[in-house]
Amino acid sequence: MKYNIQAIAGFLLILLISCNKDTPTFTSFESYQWSDVDEGGGDWKQVVVTADKDFGIAAPEATNTSSYQAELNSLQEQRQKMTAAQKEIADYWTANPALRWNEIARDLAAKYNLAPAPNADGIYNLPDVNNPASYPKFPFAHPPYTCRMLAYLQVAVFDGLIECWQFNKQFNRPAPSANAADLDPYYGDVYLTSYPSQGATVTAIAQSILSSMFPLEKDYIKAKADEHLASLTYTGMNVNSDIVAGVDLGTKVASEVMKRAANDGMKKAQSTRPVSDSIKNEALKRFGWQWINQEIPERPVGITPAFGNLKMWSVENVASVRPVPPPVPGSEEFNVAVKELEDIRKNLTSEQRKIANFWSDGTSTYTPPGHWNRLACDFITEKKLNPLRSARILAYLNMAIMDAGIACWDAKYFYHYPRPVQEVTGFKTILGTPNFPSYTSGHSTFSGAAAHILASFFPNKKSLCLQWADEASNSRLYGGIHYRFDCEAGLLAGEKVAGFVMDIASKDGAD
Repeated sequence: MKYNIQAIAGFLLILLISCNKDTPTFTSFESYQWSDVDEGGGDWKQVVVTADKDFGIAAPEATNTSSYQAELNSLQEQRQKMTAAQKEIADYWTANPALRWNEIARDLAAKYNLAPAPNADGIYNLPDVNNPASYPKFPFAHPPYTCRMLAYLQVAVFDGLIECWQFNKQFNRPAPSANAADLDPYYGDVYLTSYPSQGATVTAIAQSILSSMFPLEKDYIKAKADEHLASLTYTGMNVNSDIVAGVDLGTKVASEVMKRAANDGMKKAQSTRPVSDSIKNEALKRFGWQWINQEIPERPVGITPAFGNLKMWSVENVASVRPVPPPVPGSEEFNVAVKELEDIRKNLTSEQRKIANFWSDGTSTYTPPGHWNRLACDFITEKKLNPLRSARILAYLNMAIMDAGIACWDAKYFYHYPRPVQEVTGFKTILGTPNFPSYTSGHSTFSGAAAHILASFFPNKKSLCLQWADEASNSRLYGGIHYRFDCEAGLLAGEKVAGFVMDIASKDGAD
């Protein structure tokens, strides 16, 4: 199954051209020789997989056996006959397929980030995981769904590659190029042993996780996986038994990580109308206000009202990162925030409009979590990091982004704060209005967490990342979506979450 990647790329290009020099620009993703192999990576601490987990990967046959020599001869022949089409595929996958699978995941999120429309009778149906092909198709890849999908994908890849590095060291089977003097690997020598295949491990994990998250895309995902696995041979990187072992390992690791997903609370995140109304009424009793959807017909249930109840990666109790209450509507502090929004609306500059559009990350995009993943992949490429080191960064980044999303949604439905279009008579936005309460800003919380994670891993990019987080946050003011206090509280909550995640990272043995 194919989708219009060109349309997505074109849309992003328009936004890039329209934005100022300080707004992020994306670099091309090309292959590179790893700057370091992290030979001790197998000793790093995993996130979900326990240290004593036995995946039952069988030892490889020795390289002097006839069966291995037959595999090696086949690999040499395929490498010598590598076609132009195969070279194009090899260039696409590169020596760091972890980044390409992150890109594929973001593209799938963009494809499925479509809000369901009402039926003729004004009733809104929800996607059904048990019948994903019926309208509206499953999933609706809104920001909570996307941040969770990316977290499980990247944590599984990280845990899987640690496991792979362990087996590489344990079995110590030399790479094919070490056993054939005339073999020239397409990506160059990486100086790692090859059993199980690192690339096959990544691809098996990605295929398993993404097929679960996007069930209607199983055929497309399988085709991409098969394409990459085949390329590992004709590029001279792995013999077939390396690849088979990598697929076995990756599939088992993905299954282990998805056990957590099955019990993290997501199944109850999208509530029924009675439950949603009870959440709204509790806020009314508690604070004297409630958010009311402004769409016509009214969408009765917001996006995943119980997402704030999900199990977090780094925070024991979501209430520990819950922000202080927002200003009472009509209070002096509230009126100051409203005046700022009205002044921006009346005097919106072309630059502010460009920023609002660049960071909007609305329907048919890969959402704010995807936006920050793209920036991370660019940083990783610039540093030429190996797949394991890349996976570590992307795992902690997405753990923080998901925890930030949980914290944000907890605040949204605990406070149930009305948006500007509800409270300010005649107020208009330039971006539409999201289908969930105002406080805190999701963009700000996601961006606050992501910026501080990336600043920790790339200290030379710290000021740039924090600047982008501020810009992403301010974009919601320019768009008329949020009040200033929504944004400030979101940035602070995201920063707190990032601190919890980096505390975990500091103890994993990688640095």
